[in-house]
Amino acid sequence: MNIIIVGCGKVGYAIASQLTEEGHEITIVDSNAARLERACSSLDTNGVVGNGTAYSVLLEAGINEADVFIAVTKHDEVNLLSCLIAKKANNCQTIARVKQPEYYEEIEFLSNELGISYAFNPELMTAREVFMLIHSPAALEIDSFSKNSVNLMKAKIPEESSLVNMSLKAMSSSIRSEVLVCIVERDKKVIIPSGDFVLKAGDTISFVVPMKQAYHFFKEIGLKPKSIKHVVIAGGGTIAYYLAKYLHEKTSVKVKIIEPNKTLCERLSNALPYCMIINGDINDTDLLEQENIADADALIGLSDVDEENIVFSLYASKMSKAKIITKINRSEFYGAFEDLPGSLVCPRNITAESMIGFVRHLESSYGNVDAVYKLNNNQVEALEFSLDKSSKIVGVPIHSLNLKDNLLICSISRGKKIIKPRGNDILEAGDTIVVVTTHKGLLAANDILKK
Repeated sequence: MNIIIVGCGKVGYAIASQLTEEGHEITIVDSNAARLERACSSLDTNGVVGNGTAYSVLLEAGINEADVFIAVTKHDEVNLLSCLIAKKANNCQTIARVKQPEYYEEIEFLSNELGISYAFNPELMTAREVFMLIHSPAALEIDSFSKNSVNLMKAKIPEESSLVNMSLKAMSSSIRSEVLVCIVERDKKVIIPSGDFVLKAGDTISFVVPMKQAYHFFKEIGLKPKSIKHVVIAGGGTIAYYLAKYLHEKTSVKVKIIEPNKTLCERLSNALPYCMIINGDINDTDLLEQENIADADALIGLSDVDEENIVFSLYASKMSKAKIITKINRSEFYGAFEDLPGSLVCPRNITAESMIGFVRHLESSYGNVDAVYKLNNNQVEALEFSLDKSSKIVGVPIHSLNLKDNLLICSISRGKKIIKPRGNDILEAGDTIVVVTTHKGLLAANDILKK
């Protein structure tokens, strides 16, 4: 597909990188010539220097031939206006980054009036992911499908776990939860396991389990999740604002935010009167001790500087047994930080996955792609497909499907019912399925079959 991306900052570069890997023709528009040249040289994409709201610049970028137009500058107004111009010029699919709360609260109206196909908010999406990690404190990572009714969770098997030296086949009968292990990472190698696979201490497993059974499963395998009642957030940016608001609206968790910018602290105090706002340096150890971070149940590094978040998390892991969550902005270094304590979140990765899912949905001819997640340092993809009667996998027992190697169907959603897949289950039109695989770029449900 021909795709134009306006904005070559961190978010724009990440999206361009992922979509280039997917095989799309990318043209980037940015007013910063040096930054644009570096990006185009690195990614082997086309580039046009100029303002994304100028019709002449969009014509030079090829708006008349574009299938998708993505505006991801730092300024919401620029993104909204450039999408409007692109829509008027070509009636292509338009995607806008909208991060300011006052705009995003009115996004349905703005999208309808401006003809925007998809508006996304990286900060809000990141806050939602952090919220889910707080809600399931034993999980290292959570990816959601089927409107949050199916969750793919990641956890590390402790030494004393009942799962050690147990095969997945035996686990199905001994663990009292409807859990299905989909991915195992051992010694940096990723495995899509069969029923004969034997688990070991230290394995990192990704599994599907009903949310209402998650707590029991974690407890049964020796992870003993602790309920979270007190959260300390290091950094008071937009993500922290959204997260604090979520926690207030949906839980009784107490929130404390530490932020060095006094003006921002005052704004947060007005916007979040139910939170405690502390004006101070998040890496000031005396301050952290004074604020009793050792007594917190979750410690979350959300500043705009990766190094600050990393230092905060490392210090927090020595001072506390709390759930630790670290925001990493530089997605290119994400794999190097995987040994940090607790969970990592990367807004750029979250955004890029959202874009990939949207574009693949446009590309798919049958069995639409509804969601895509890149897992285990991009070694695995988890995808959600919606099935219709034209799909070759409908009406056939799963054990009779000639599935590709290193591919597993790990969940079936049928109406409000979530089904753990078994060999005799028959897929139906209207189902949605979640698949994990080491194969890249699947576009339709039929692609899970060997040719």
